[in-house]
Amino acid sequence: MVESNQNGAEMQNGAGAKSVKAEERETLHEVIVIGSGPAGWTAGLYAARANLEPLLITGDDYGGQVSITYEVENYPGFPEGLSGPDLVEKFKAQAERFGCTVSYDHVTEIVVDEHPFTVRTAQEKEYRTKSLILCTGARPRFLEVPGEEEYTGKGVSYCATCDGFFFRGKELVVVGGGDSALEEGLFLTKFATKIQIIHRRDELRASKILQDRAFDNDKIRFVWNRVVTSINGNENGVVSGVTTRDTQNGAEGDIATDGVFVYIGHLPNNDLYHGKLDLDEDGHLIVDPSTRTNVPGVFAAGEIADKVFKQVATSVGQGCAAAMQAEKFLASLEAEGLPDLSEDPRAWPTPGVPKAQADLVAAD
Repeated sequence: MVESNQNGAEMQNGAGAKSVKAEERETLHEVIVIGSGPAGWTAGLYAARANLEPLLITGDDYGGQVSITYEVENYPGFPEGLSGPDLVEKFKAQAERFGCTVSYDHVTEIVVDEHPFTVRTAQEKEYRTKSLILCTGARPRFLEVPGEEEYTGKGVSYCATCDGFFFRGKELVVVGGGDSALEEGLFLTKFATKIQIIHRRDELRASKILQDRAFDNDKIRFVWNRVVTSINGNENGVVSGVTTRDTQNGAEGDIATDGVFVYIGHLPNNDLYHGKLDLDEDGHLIVDPSTRTNVPGVFAAGEIADKVFKQVATSVGQGCAAAMQAEKFLASLEAEGLPDLSEDPRAWPTPGVPKAQADLVAAD
C-alpha cells in the first residue's frame, strides 16, 4: 500500500498497512503513538492487538537510535544477531500486520491541557486522540567544542554505520567510553587502518565483552584521561586532527586524524513537552512504574523517559506497558468518564506497586 513520507515521496508499506488520508484529520483516534523506535513499534503492536486501531507517527528519525546501529547482538530471539535497520523493519512489519496505521510525518505540537488531545504535524495535519504514547527517544550529545559544527559531515560523524564506508584506509578517532563508543569503534575497524579511542577516565563504562573485543583488536588503541577541546581542519576544509587536554594535569596535545566519531551519551528529544508535561533535571519525561506522565491519558516509553537502562529490550518492555496502560485508561473513560486533567495520575494507586514505604512494612 502506498503512503507519503514527510517530503511527499511515496513509500511502500508491508501487508496490513493503512494509509493516512487528508479527511482523517478530524477522526478521533483511540491512541496515537509518537516515535518509531523499539518502544514506539511495540506500543503500536500491542495497541493494535487490543483493537485500538493506533496511529503511529514516525518522526524524522525513523527507527530511532537502533536504526543506526551496525549489529544488535543482545536482543532476545536472534542468537546470531542482526542489524539495527533489519530489527526496525521486523518491528514495523509485525505492528502493521495487526493493523497499526503508520504516518511518515513529524509532530510539531501536542495539546494536552484539553481532552481529546490534539496532535499537529509538519505536513499540516491535525489529529485528535483520546490517549497518547510518547516514544520520541533521544539524540546524540555533542562535544560542543570549536570545529565540531564546522566539520560535521566533513570528518565529524555520530554514526559509524552511516559514514564508516567513507573512511576506508584512514586513521580515525572515537570519543567515548561506553557501549556505543566501543561497538562503533569495532565496526570502524572494518574500514580504518587505526582507531584511537579517547576517554576522559582510565577505565571504560562499556560491557566486559565489548572491552575484551576492543583490547584484543590490533587496530584499536586507547588514549586515557583525555578530553577533546577542539576539532581541527586543513586547507581542504576537512578534519585533520583534534586537540586534547589531560584531565589529570591539564597538559594539551594534538592527535592527527582523518575523522572524529562522537559517542558521549544522548539527550532526550523533549522539544514537544516543555511547559506541558513534567520533565526531570536532565530533560526526561517523569513517569511512574506504569509509564504514566502527569497528565491522565498520556504515557511515555523508551529513552524519552528511561535514563537508566537505555536498551532495546527495556524500551520494548516499556512500549508494551504503555500500550496496556492506555487500554486501561480508555476502558475507564467508557466506565467512569474523563478524570480531572489537573490531577496527577502518577499518584493514583497502581496494582502491585506499593504507594509508600508504609505499604512495604504492612506487606511484611
